[in-house]
Parts: sequence; C-alpha cells; structure tokens
Amino acid sequence: MRRGLVHVLAWLLATGAAVTLSWWGVHTVMAGTAYDPPRALPVKAADATAEEPTPPATPSKRTPPPKRRTPSAPPRTGKPIPAPTPTKPPSPSPAPTTTVTGQVRSYDTDGGRAVFDLGRTSASLVSATPGAGWSMQVWKTESWIRVEFSSGADRVSVFCTWHDGPPRVEIGTY
Repeated sequence: MRRGLVHVLAWLLATGAAVTLSWWGVHTVMAGTAYDPPRALPVKAADATAEEPTPPATPSKRTPPPKRRTPSAPPRTGKPIPAPTPTKPPSPSPAPTTTVTGQVRSYDTDGGRAVFDLGRTSASLVSATPGAGWSMQVWKTESWIRVEFSSGADRVSVFCTWHDGPPRVEIGTY
C-alpha cells in the first residue's frame, strides 16, 4: 500500500512540474509577441484611394505574399460561378496618389527607417518604421514627403523633395 502511494505521489509531482514548465514556456513566448502593439505603421492605410505599392523592378528572392480574400468573395464550392451580367461602367473614382515605379531606397537613421520609391520626377513612401523608444509622424504634399522620428527632445527628419528636379533625400538631426 505504501509503495503504491509513493508511486502516485511521484507521478503527481512529475506531472505538476511538467505542466508548470510548459505553462511558463508558453507564457514567456506569448507575452513577448501576441499582446505587444505593432511597431511598423502602414503608411497608406489612412488613404483609402491609394493604390497598392508595386514591387520593385529588380528580381527578388522573396516569395510573393498570399492573395487576400475579400469579404464579399463567395465561398469556394465545386459549382461554377455564373458570369456577371454587363452593367453600366462604374463612375471614375478620385485620382489615386502617384504610384512610382523607380528605385526603392531605404534610409536608416537613429530614429528608425524610411523607405522611398524614387522615380524620375516623383517619389512615394513605401514604409516608415520607428526604432525602439521612438515615435513617428509623416507629412505628404504633391512635391515632398517628410518622415520625422522623435524621442523626447531628439528629432530625426527624413525629407524627400522633387519639386524642382528628380527626387532627392536629405536627413537632418536636431
């Protein structure tokens, strides 16, 4: 009887230790990833009329991202979907922001990274990501884009202009 009780007690201790160790490991992994806010901010998310950025002209070793399904897409079944009947063409939407297909250049600063698509006569902001402990603000006009990273009193500005010639990028710290 005593021998069986020792076996049950040993089993309970081993099982409790295994469950505790597993919980601690999962908790450690999830605490660092699942609940932290994202650091990279989508630049074109606020502009509903903006087009998706086009990939760079140079070949890439990355695989293309999976296509997103739209909420209005019908569920996939084995039945063919009937062709839509012709209707009046949609009215033209407002002109989207300029999509440039030039050279994609990345500019790393103390405050973060700004990536621009530089064309011959204009530029567009591909992405801007603040560094740890830094915040970011973006201003856009028809002839320039400014990305400012700030942390306390420190400021780093990445300024892309093309109003009087091809796009050029200047980085200023103040």
